[in-house]
Amino acid sequence: MKAYLAGPDVFLPNALQNAAAKIAICAKYGITGRAPLNEEIEQLAALPEDEAWRVIYLKDIEMMQECDIIIANLTPFRGASADSGTLIELGWFLGQNKPVFGYSNSAEPFAARSHRHVAAIADPIPGLAVEGFGLADNLMIAGAVTYGGGLPLTLPADGITRAFDALDIFETCAATAAEKLQIKPPGF
Repeated sequence: MKAYLAGPDVFLPNALQNAAAKIAICAKYGITGRAPLNEEIEQLAALPEDEAWRVIYLKDIEMMQECDIIIANLTPFRGASADSGTLIELGWFLGQNKPVFGYSNSAEPFAARSHRHVAAIADPIPGLAVEGFGLADNLMIAGAVTYGGGLPLTLPADGITRAFDALDIFETCAATAAEKLQIKPPGF
């Protein structure tokens, strides 16, 4: 079982180490983790920007096609909600009828984060509504994960927000995905 490890983790300064740790965690549960890294960064830097982004996009699509499931880091990134690129990847897997699993290291409800971000807008729209429902993120994200993989978004069970790059919630998500899909860990 191959899992596409989606998320803005590729922007971390320690992206290679983070990906290696996630791949090792997946292996513990019988999952082959595939991280969409751009190891050929020097080759990409030599390309014109208009060509470089296309190479990355097509490489990521090819990797997604090779994977059976997605495990998405849906921790808020650069705003109140999950990374927009990760959400596109999540939707791609839904459209392919491939199982979707996701986690967030944030224990704070979406509405609370959204209220703070709306208040910080330089020219706010009076009476702008903020979605509630007590969910961890926008209802379409929560619904995609719940109905796309059969499990709710994996969140910190203790109610304590983790650092963006913490891996314990990712491991819980990978373990529950393996259990849901009845994947046998190595040596089982």
